[in-house]
Amino acid sequence: MTQLDPLPQQKPPITSSLARKEKPGAKDTPQKKRVALITGGSRGIGAETALALAERGYDVALTYRSKAARANQVISALTRRGGHGIALPADMTHSEDVARLFCHLKQWTDHFDALILNASGGLERNLIAVDPHYPMRINHDAQLLFVEAALPLLSRGSTIVFVTSHWSHLYGQVKQFLPAYEAVAQSKYAGEQALRARQDELARRGIRLIVVTGDLIEGTITPILLERIDPGLIERRRAKSGSLPTAAEMGQEIALAIMNTTLSSGTTVVVGEALPSLLARSRLC
Repeated sequence: MTQLDPLPQQKPPITSSLARKEKPGAKDTPQKKRVALITGGSRGIGAETALALAERGYDVALTYRSKAARANQVISALTRRGGHGIALPADMTHSEDVARLFCHLKQWTDHFDALILNASGGLERNLIAVDPHYPMRINHDAQLLFVEAALPLLSRGSTIVFVTSHWSHLYGQVKQFLPAYEAVAQSKYAGEQALRARQDELARRGIRLIVVTGDLIEGTITPILLERIDPGLIERRRAKSGSLPTAAEMGQEIALAIMNTTLSSGTTVVVGEALPSLLARSRLC
């Protein structure tokens, strides 16, 4: 249901189906190939978004933190769909990784037509044990750092998509369904608001900001981690909402939002339970 409302310091391995680079002057030709950059693209929503965009004629660059084999599988799959891609490792919370990533990307392409900010975190106990502020660093600080690094490559008419969850999007208005998710919701809400605060600046560059918020998504890491903390959570959620959207459905909706040029900057696309319904039964007093 959709509604509108630290890595090693050596040169990172590259998984690529084509070392693409537009020829000089290609930006001005109507045949310019559309290119998307997806963070956290080795699995789940990021991987499904890559495939959905490849089906619509995009070449895709994706980042991953540690799942090189899975990233390789995504590149192979989008190649079978007629696209070309590159997968690069990067820890978004480290500025050196981000700088190195974009050095490689600039060798591969001279532009991006879409940036999908899908990578997030905050439920990883091992990372939080080392850094209690990790949720804010990945869901707020790293998102802004990544956008800043990507701006020189984002074409006029391009779209930035911020992928979030209902409980993050409505943070401060609804009860969190699990205490462990509080820091994630708070930090993702902060990241979304920080990006929305830059809408005028982005508009002057000809860039739209679209927010896609999803219910619990089948086939993603978040419900798996939450289920470990609170066994039975998914079944209880299904009982309240009916069937939950899948990662493939979420990826398709993100691709459709990018392709839909009638959506104005700041639009929120809702996947899964309607926000008024969630507000009605979970609103904070």
